[in-house]
Amino acid sequence: MVEKERWGIAYIYSSKNNTIIHITDITGSETIAFSSGGRVVLAQRLKGTPTAAILAAKQAAQKALEKGITAVHIRVRAPGGHNGPWVPTPSAQFAIKTLITSGLKVGVIEDVTPIPHDHCRRKGGKRGRRL
Repeated sequence: MVEKERWGIAYIYSSKNNTIIHITDITGSETIAFSSGGRVVLAQRLKGTPTAAILAAKQAAQKALEKGITAVHIRVRAPGGHNGPWVPTPSAQFAIKTLITSGLKVGVIEDVTPIPHDHCRRKGGKRGRRL
């Protein structure tokens, strides 16, 4: 008898200061596993590094597998908005690779970074930021 896959959604938020991995059920309403770079490293300055992302993804994947999730859709997010960068840091790629190698099957990988369509004025004034 073939075992049926249980799907979930892995949300990866990747900024320059931290990487957060949040795995939910397929509806997105119940948290299955949660981990971040700040939970796995001791020094504050190391939270946003790829090493911290790898350790956090490994921890989240292990918890998800224990609770029966065998496959995930991945949604990657950068800070975005009208001030933040719209491109996820390299830590997001390492987190995705770690989720794959830890035994989770991956379905769709999509970017859900918020992009402004018409927004507030950027800070810095009329002539911009002067150094």
